[in-house]
Amino acid sequence: MCREEALALSSLSMELNSLNVKLHAVVHEKLGADAFKEFFAGDVYLDTERTFYGPHERWMSLALLLRVGVISNIYRNTKKNIKGNMEGEGRLLGGVFVIGPGDQGILFHHEEKEFGDHADINQVLQAAKRVKKLN
Repeated sequence: MCREEALALSSLSMELNSLNVKLHAVVHEKLGADAFKEFFAGDVYLDTERTFYGPHERWMSLALLLRVGVISNIYRNTKKNIKGNMEGEGRLLGGVFVIGPGDQGILFHHEEKEFGDHADINQVLQAAKRVKKLN
């Protein structure tokens, strides 16, 4: 379901470009990274040591696939006909950050709480509009 969110974030690429805000993705394994690039309109970085994922990685057990929210997210993703793969380690939960330059820091963050729990695209765009320009 990360491909669905990648497409949604990529839909902002023209507006982000006009704001001079770059779109980046950080993936934790090489398997599937090249295919992910087909869904994402920014640079994709590989972090095999998962240092970007922070000191407190968030993992979801496969048993939690039975949660109502996850089933709803899978249904939404299936209706959009976004093809994924079942390869690699898919239990590491992700997130979305809007980070400003220098001491501006994190302007927005969303940590996925369950599979398919995506960031609000409008909030991402509003945060991007607050990024300070470097002189």
